Amino acid sequence: MVTSGGTKGYELSTDPDRLDVERVHRWLSTDAFWALGRSRKTVEDAVRGSLNFGIYDADGTQAAYARVVTDRATFAWLCDVYVAPDHRGRGLGTWLATAVRDHLAPYRLKRILLTTLDAHAVYAKAGFIAVPDPETFMTLSAEQ
Repeated sequence: MVTSGGTKGYELSTDPDRLDVERVHRWLSTDAFWALGRSRKTVEDAVRGSLNFGIYDADGTQAAYARVVTDRATFAWLCDVYVAPDHRGRGLGTWLATAVRDHLAPYRLKRILLTTLDAHAVYAKAGFIAVPDPETFMTLSAEQ
């Protein structure tokens, strides 16, 4: 999927060959609080095992990234959403979330999840809501 209709001067693509994995690794491992210190190998493995979304500016430089872990049948997890600091404030995060939602719609998934500490309004614009029944969710973390 390639589209240029979301934000003027940008193009969104799901082509994994277009990703600047070095840039994505730098963003995540040095600036994304949830992924600080993440190794290059982990980023490469995650990219390989996921559905990836990149946004590119007019000169082709990657400006944003998101990935989705999904079975394409029942469930998806939207994660590692990152917009480069010099491209923030232009609606790219909302465009990414909306593109993910629209891309996954044909699969008729039961649930698409994400977690966020501070971008609730961005995801709400794409239709995401707070978990209506948080008491039913559990997690198993490597830090436990």
